[in-house]
Amino acid sequence: MSVRTSPALWWRAGIVLSTGLGLSLQTAPLVYFTIQSNVIVLGYFIGAVHWMLKRGTTDAPAPRLRGAATLYILITGLVSHILLEHGANPLPGLFDGPDKLQHWSSFFVHYVTPALVIVDWLVFRPRNASSWRDIPLWLTFPLGYAALVLVRNALFSNYPLPYPYFFFDPTTKGYGYVWGQIALLTVEFVALAAVVVGLDRLGTLVRARLTRDGATPADPTRADPTPADSTRAEA
Repeated sequence: MSVRTSPALWWRAGIVLSTGLGLSLQTAPLVYFTIQSNVIVLGYFIGAVHWMLKRGTTDAPAPRLRGAATLYILITGLVSHILLEHGANPLPGLFDGPDKLQHWSSFFVHYVTPALVIVDWLVFRPRNASSWRDIPLWLTFPLGYAALVLVRNALFSNYPLPYPYFFFDPTTKGYGYVWGQIALLTVEFVALAAVVVGLDRLGTLVRARLTRDGATPADPTRADPTPADSTRAEA
């Protein structure tokens, strides 16, 4: 199978399309973590599609960056659905009301793109390419984002949209509440990052089990990379 007809290429092209549509319909400023995480995903998967076509490989490039993009877009989807929307069904607004375009944009950036990215992480190569040591590196972006929002508002009190999310707003419950929310989210993000790494490992184990139990032996030229191979792939 050539790269141009591979499911991995077309799935990743679908991620680019979903993210591009969501961002192009969106009117929210870049200060939102949602927008920033989707921009990261868009940039990464545009690069991945280009890499695959140029190198003739179905493997995505830079596995560590791929893991980071996966974590950030999962944070976006889960925080939006659980904390901001309180688990509400996102579908009714797509067909009713005057702001259908904004509802569709929100649906793409909060639901469709995260779902496509996590499937890509579970199904497509490279596998076994993330490390538990990647977790602190991945967390520097969301924690740096929180720090930047707080510092920005401490220095510029009249900044437009001072608190993009309610859990950053100290005006009602004070900074103790804000720091408590950040601490709680940090624990949750560490757990989510561990799930991302664990799913990578789980995908490798499931694939190995299917290969061992199946009738068709694995092609040694298509074997999942070892951690050392993944390190070389990032170079």
